[in-house]
Amino acid sequence: MRTLFRQLDSLYEGAIVVDRQGRIAWIDDKYRAMLGLRDAQQAVGKEIEQVIPNSLLRDVMRTGEPILLDIMEFGHQTFVVTRMPLERDNGEVIGAVGFVLYEQLHQLKPLVAKFTALQQELAAAKRGLAERRTAKYALDDFVGRSPACRDVKRHAARAAQLDVGVLLLGETGTGKEILANAIHALSSRASAPFIGVNMAAVPETLLEAEFFGVAPGAYTGADRRARDGKFKQADGGTLFLDEIGDLPLSMQSKLLRVLQEQEFEMLGSGKVIKVDVRVIAATSVDLAALVAQGRFRSDLYYRLNVLQINLPPLRERLEDLDVLCDALLEQIHERHGTRQRSMTPDALALLRTYRWPGNVRELRNVLERACILSDSRRLGVETFDTLLPSSAATHAAAQPVRSYAAALADFDNTITKNALDATGGNVVAAARLLGLSRATMYKRIAALKGQSTALNKETT
Repeated sequence: MRTLFRQLDSLYEGAIVVDRQGRIAWIDDKYRAMLGLRDAQQAVGKEIEQVIPNSLLRDVMRTGEPILLDIMEFGHQTFVVTRMPLERDNGEVIGAVGFVLYEQLHQLKPLVAKFTALQQELAAAKRGLAERRTAKYALDDFVGRSPACRDVKRHAARAAQLDVGVLLLGETGTGKEILANAIHALSSRASAPFIGVNMAAVPETLLEAEFFGVAPGAYTGADRRARDGKFKQADGGTLFLDEIGDLPLSMQSKLLRVLQEQEFEMLGSGKVIKVDVRVIAATSVDLAALVAQGRFRSDLYYRLNVLQINLPPLRERLEDLDVLCDALLEQIHERHGTRQRSMTPDALALLRTYRWPGNVRELRNVLERACILSDSRRLGVETFDTLLPSSAATHAAAQPVRSYAAALADFDNTITKNALDATGGNVVAAARLLGLSRATMYKRIAALKGQSTALNKETT
């Protein structure tokens, strides 16, 4: 053991131990000197944060998991440290130990240089993708391993092989834009532009110019140079039309013509421009219902809906919640430069009780706020208690599903009562209001009275 400790002493630059209350139980001379303490008594017995404000030893004790490599700042100094829990044989955490591996970061210069170079290459690649307007996402970015998610990916891979129109259906926040990008990235058009347009974000008066571009001097105040529209920008590639259900009827016929003829005219120009564009459309509304209501052209619907892919809401694939959280926390870490976080099993169980009306987009928002509000490396139940809405939607999932017959009977009783209330109890008038015969109305009144009698017996 003495030999082991001598070897350890030669490997690290300093060590400190805290007890289960987070108080310093021991500190070696090297660590004490680095912290500028005259003797160990200036530290022993104090809360660890009083001596080292940025210490995470208390987190290590709380989670029982080590933090094997981290960078800790103390005043103007920067240390590379490792932290491990101290446990009894039965697994009970009784304290934690922290080691300073390097006092100066320059000792890690070769490793840091390689990491920096990789970051720069990644940033350059992202800038290049943005400039080329190619797909930002791949199929792996549609995260999940549930049967529903695998079906979506399989249909997307098939859609990529066929140069036909694709219609993506799903609630807002389910990942339709990611899937559209992925289909383009897997297709033969992958090296060509991917252009996206959100129909709901473009004013109706500007849609024609947005789609087809503007010729020089087309109207007062127009640019003297031609401005390309989205179809021209997407030539050879893919045009993604998000929220296609919001497209006004006046533009639907013009869009249909472009899809059929693959040609258009710029606003203010009589010149026909030929294009080769594949269209992927997406919507969060029932497009077939809009067709039935006359608010969406049936011929355009069939042109867009050659291959349909339905994206399930998050509440129907909760088995993907753990991998989704891991992926989203990694994205948050990379985007904001915050600490890498993970989820406790209890926190995941809590998130599975919520209905997630905003789907994956709402999940990301909740995780982002959790990372901002919590200092812990592992996000637990206490972090999400105040972030999840305490609405009836959370508890709705736990309520039993009623039979169709029971729900229909309740509905009949409700409208019967409402009709009688509206007509002051006049049976004939109530029957006429509901479009029922007098005999049927009396049957419904008898059923309503029978239900009321049964309810009174239960309560007495």
